[in-house]
Amino acid sequence: MAVVLLLYVIAEVAAVWTVASLVGFLPTIGLLIAGAFVGSWLARREGGKAMRAFTATARSGRSPHEEITDGMLVGVGGLLILLPGFVSDLVGLLFLIPPTRKVLRRSWLRRAQRRAPVGGRAGGAFGPGMRSQVIVVDSEVVDDRNAARDERSRREGPDDGPPRIIEG
Repeated sequence: MAVVLLLYVIAEVAAVWTVASLVGFLPTIGLLIAGAFVGSWLARREGGKAMRAFTATARSGRSPHEEITDGMLVGVGGLLILLPGFVSDLVGLLFLIPPTRKVLRRSWLRRAQRRAPVGGRAGGAFGPGMRSQVIVVDSEVVDDRNAARDERSRREGPDDGPPRIIEG
């Protein structure tokens, strides 16, 4: 993971350096700020669309897994757009544009289905390669009527005659 982060930082610095050497420092800063504004507007618009689609699907009684995935992808895209740099803006834009988001959603759902636990498969309810731990709870069946009487006597105290009054 550290290697991926290091490669990302190197790619961002190289992209900003290249753009700054082509158009200058101030236009590069302007492009970064404009990209953040346009990206946040697009993320807000696409997020609203994803929310409306989720609501409509949920009201119709169908499973909204595609709409939920769309919402997650829009959120990731919006986050990437807000990170400073051209590489993250480009990747975030791919997450926000509906045609590329559809491709990403299909691959995401296919991967999730492959990794989803299936009853009777090795790995049980925890997925492949994970161990399950069995917990046994020792219990006892108690007659409800006896339990209620025992509870009442425990609350009221022992029944040894009329209540005593202590005067003092």
